[in-house]
Amino acid sequence: MKKQILTLLLVAFTGIFSANAQQTVSGVKIDSKLTVEGESLALNGAGLREKMWIDLYVGSLYLPTKSSNAKDITDSKGAGAIKLDIVSGMITSEKMIDAVNEGFENSTNKNTAPLKAKIDKFKGFFKEEIKKGDTFIIANIPGQGVVVLKNGVKKGTIDGHDFKKALFGIWLGTKPADKDLKDGMLGK
Repeated sequence: MKKQILTLLLVAFTGIFSANAQQTVSGVKIDSKLTVEGESLALNGAGLREKMWIDLYVGSLYLPTKSSNAKDITDSKGAGAIKLDIVSGMITSEKMIDAVNEGFENSTNKNTAPLKAKIDKFKGFFKEEIKKGDTFIIANIPGQGVVVLKNGVKKGTIDGHDFKKALFGIWLGTKPADKDLKDGMLGK
């Protein structure tokens, strides 16, 4: 009987620990809800972008309803947001722009030409100094397009569903920036 009680307690504490562990990634508290431009979204999942064992940023995906289907999320014309919390002082504006270039190349199978002007505008949102603690929100808002905010300040909007698909494909596509981050954002 004692073994059964201990086993039940262990299972209960493990469940509590797991639930709490999902609320913080690399020291960043993950909000369960996010409102952008009047759109209320719930946390779908979050993960860490690492490169050579260095934590770079925490990526969180927010949607109206949970989904683990990357293609459906990327193809959706509905509201959705990706939040990037910078956790490394090694991320610079230049490195972020290089990563964005690589991400669009991978997301579009190297067919970025039709989106060049929109990609260039998007990269412009990262030209200011980036430092540890900065937060970017990249949100698809129906009727507006992709809205980008840095530390709560709106940097601009880019219209076009083709751009949104390619952009969300950076994290959720078949060649994502980081497979573990993709799985985390999909709640896997």
